[in-house]
Amino acid sequence: MPWFLTLFGRDSLWGARMLLPLGTELAAGTLRVLARRQGRRTDPATGEQPGKILHELRRGEVSLPDVGLRLPPAYYGTVDATLLWINLLHDAWRWGLPAEQVEPLLAHLDAALGWLRDHADADGDGLLEYVDSTGHGLSNQGWKDSGDAIRFRDGRLATAPIALAEVQGYAHEAAVNGAALLDAFDRPGADRWREWAGRLAARFRAAYWVDGPEGPQPALALDRDKRPVNSLTSNIGHLLGTGLLDGEEQAQVARLLGGDALSGAFGLRTMSTHDAGFSPLSYHCGSVWTHDTAIVLAGLARAGFHEPALRLADGLLAAAEAFDYQMPELHGGDDRNALGRPVPYPAACRPQAWSAAAAVSLLHVAAGVYPDVPAGTVRVAPLAGPGFGAVSVTGLRVADAELGVTVDAAGHATVSGLPDGLTVTTAAIPAQRIPEPETAPRR
Repeated sequence: MPWFLTLFGRDSLWGARMLLPLGTELAAGTLRVLARRQGRRTDPATGEQPGKILHELRRGEVSLPDVGLRLPPAYYGTVDATLLWINLLHDAWRWGLPAEQVEPLLAHLDAALGWLRDHADADGDGLLEYVDSTGHGLSNQGWKDSGDAIRFRDGRLATAPIALAEVQGYAHEAAVNGAALLDAFDRPGADRWREWAGRLAARFRAAYWVDGPEGPQPALALDRDKRPVNSLTSNIGHLLGTGLLDGEEQAQVARLLGGDALSGAFGLRTMSTHDAGFSPLSYHCGSVWTHDTAIVLAGLARAGFHEPALRLADGLLAAAEAFDYQMPELHGGDDRNALGRPVPYPAACRPQAWSAAAAVSLLHVAAGVYPDVPAGTVRVAPLAGPGFGAVSVTGLRVADAELGVTVDAAGHATVSGLPDGLTVTTAAIPAQRIPEPETAPRR
């Protein structure tokens, strides 16, 4: 529908982040455009708050009376875009965004961190939550923003304010990444943000872990009464690489993600088949979203969980072939073994920005290029295995220099074209052990 052809903060930030291996220009433009619209005042009607990054921008109001939705032209109803803005700025800097382009954005970084400190935790419990106070905005303000997306295992809808699991991961990552930028550009406050991240991790560990049908799992969210919303969903995969989980917790999350209940389709299901709310053609409760799968498999790969990462990559590549290599926004989460091809979702946008960007994310995982230009290093750690085999990639860009990576079937990489002043190391990410399933849930 035409109202989707517009600027979305979250979508633009994820798309730019996934496209960093092709250069930092799109990231820089995205950061600047959203910074110009960064919140300056508190306005309940639009959701604007000082330092907040907007959710969407249009020429006029959008009104959908049948579903009780009425959004102003500039709408700030998102709990995660501000955190993703900080993380994109950090990652673009690591990929080689020049200091002279980072420095004009540092005041906006301060404002974004200020939003995280002053506005993101409305009830002061140490966690980030959202609620639509207008009654006609988005009732859910994470990436799964449909009205029925946040459900308990028995299918009941959660009541806002809602504190999503992945948002706590984004916030932890933003605090640590923000601290790194503050240190690098001689600005105060870095240690306070690292301490803040440590408190958040402890709070998450105490509040979110629950017993599930397949053993311990992070809950999807906490509801208004701070009860864990105990469904098993793809959201937990976004926690990988944020620093919120320790090694044992990451391994358990990887085991859950790799099981048939979530990964038995052509990609990663948004909700487990064990949950009462699951339907393969539900918008956010069982379908497969391309960008969601790509984000999670990249996190699995970087953490060394090769087998579940390759399973998801294989599912997306099979789906891509079925869709003539133009991936839709989402497709059905039906069992891959039961059907020979993915079921199209009737109302999916196609083409769609972050679905297209997911192709570059898969290429990035296959090549395994992880630069830290400010530190003068580039680590090349490809994801080896039967899901990719031998891969040759050209046209990647680090610090505005073009480079190529060739990976043989055994996972050994060679690099060409690195810019002067950067040291490259090539080594596969060590495979991490995935725990055996528990015979009964922990009590």
